[in-house]
Amino acid sequence: MPTRSFDHAWKHARTISGWLTEAQAQVLHDEASRACGIVVEIGSHLGRSTVVLASAAERVVAIDPFPSDWRYGDHGTAASFRHNLLAADVAGVVTLLEEHSTDVLARWDQEIGLLYVDGKHDVVSCLRDLGWTRWLPDGASFLVHDAFSSVGVTLAMLVVGVTSRRSRFLGRTGSLALFERASPSPADRLRLLAQLPWFGRNLVVKVLLRLRLGAVARLMGHIGRADPY
Repeated sequence: MPTRSFDHAWKHARTISGWLTEAQAQVLHDEASRACGIVVEIGSHLGRSTVVLASAAERVVAIDPFPSDWRYGDHGTAASFRHNLLAADVAGVVTLLEEHSTDVLARWDQEIGLLYVDGKHDVVSCLRDLGWTRWLPDGASFLVHDAFSSVGVTLAMLVVGVTSRRSRFLGRTGSLALFERASPSPADRLRLLAQLPWFGRNLVVKVLLRLRLGAVARLMGHIGRADPY
């Protein structure tokens, strides 16, 4: 299937519920367009990000067990996901694995071109998801969503970004962090740590939203009822 333009991808993706901004979707589309080989997505939900990735990639492996006990999930989520891919005409590009990413990783045996992590947000699960980076070649990219708005994801990302010898932080678009599979310099590590004040701001906003103090959150530049992403 030929690569679809970002405008085409976003036309469909924007109608799907989820927590991915247009600017973040543009980054996903750009990176998928550049990727050589399979794109692996961990955490697909209703397919907002999957549609964007599949519009630019030759093949996407989407991994999501679709737990019905998740606050945003139910028994119909997988069916809605498939429907959304069909509506966007990208179903032929996507292989859906309704499993936990660790189970798939245990039997995986081939290089991938791009990794997008948006799975469970606790630190242990996120670190396990980031274990997929072992299948990325040098110079390939990986992306982490909610990297600066979830305590668990932020801690996991810091462990990888600060201690790994093959994870170079390039920058962020909102809470979407972009890394390159390359040796980081001290400046790269400091650039990652420099994002922590913004992460702290997001934690304050989340507390204000739970206290129903949205007006105060708006004074901090936050718009909407959803947590920062």
